[in-house]
Amino acid sequence: MARLVERLTAKEVEHARKPGYYPDGANLYLQVSGSGSKSWILRYTVNGRERQMGLGSLLKCSLTRARDKAGEKRTLLDKGIDPLEEERERDTQHRLTEAKSMTFAECATEYIKSHRADWKNIKHAEQWTATLRTYAEPLIGNLPVADVDVALVVKVLRPIWVEKPETATRLRARIERVLDWATVSQFRQGDNPARWKGNLDHLLPTLKKKSRVKHHASLSYFELGAFLQELRKQEGTAARALEFCILTAARTGEVIGARREDFDLDNALWTVPGERMKAGRPHRVPLSPRAVELVRETEGDQVFPLSNMAMLKLLERMGRETTVHGFRSSFRVWGAEQTNYPREVLEAALAHVLGDETEAAYMRSDLFLKRRRLMEEWSRYCERTETGKVVPLRESA
Repeated sequence: MARLVERLTAKEVEHARKPGYYPDGANLYLQVSGSGSKSWILRYTVNGRERQMGLGSLLKCSLTRARDKAGEKRTLLDKGIDPLEEERERDTQHRLTEAKSMTFAECATEYIKSHRADWKNIKHAEQWTATLRTYAEPLIGNLPVADVDVALVVKVLRPIWVEKPETATRLRARIERVLDWATVSQFRQGDNPARWKGNLDHLLPTLKKKSRVKHHASLSYFELGAFLQELRKQEGTAARALEFCILTAARTGEVIGARREDFDLDNALWTVPGERMKAGRPHRVPLSPRAVELVRETEGDQVFPLSNMAMLKLLERMGRETTVHGFRSSFRVWGAEQTNYPREVLEAALAHVLGDETEAAYMRSDLFLKRRRLMEEWSRYCERTETGKVVPLRESA
């Protein structure tokens, strides 16, 4: 008479090759897939509904262990408990336990890591990290993210809400996004305590926007020749990168992110990939002879291997109250006041997207040839001192 339980032997399990189900008895089956992998399955019925539960791969679960696990599940069935539902409930409790140990700082780190690829430059990620680390983490960084409530968020924001309104506004939005991420990731539940409308707007004063836009500090283009003469006396990569930045009217992130492969120096051309551009599209930059020379002087795949703050720190050491971005303003004002180039050419040189959608739709060209002449004139202008004398590129030996 055939055995009703424990029908399979270890040898039969080992040599089973044909895809299908091999019954061991008491609802336990060895499953062989089309690819030849083997696993254990428990089949049972609950409330007239047939169910199937995996007990593990043969690689991790032997015949003996599979029988023991099947026995444990049958015990639950005898008590009226569905083994699958019991396992899901256990997994949920495990996730909740993990959530209690997931701190706000850990969630912030994971949020930044998962969104870094979406941000156009390294600076944005650095600002996120710095803002949260400076203002939020000292108070709530080590707390379980599930415990962060409205009172704690207000405690973080209140000290800088009026004194540093721009920073505080950004901080609130960043805390809100981290907490949203934590909720979706099931590390917390309930409403977002950092939400503004219908929440924090009742606890913190509404910040009025300043009527005037704060512009980047810039240097008058009349002073550029003398400044470049002083800059060329400075040692180091930051000085060369800043000069290249000025001559190309480029942004900091575009310059420090420049790779050797982006340049065609024989044709005096630098093509910045779209992922490093603020507008998200490639930008061709015509290079003056001096700009080409600066690139040729460098070595390595990253042309100007610098941190995001290196050029600004250099300006501070030189005693200059200006920003790197401000030199783009110097270029734009010079172009408007000292040349006859149309606005579209000047804006294209700065890689600005035209504000009028209709105008932008018709402007299919990047006006590269006109921009080449423009940048050559800009380079020649930068070689002049305030008195109109020409600054030599290199001192004679």
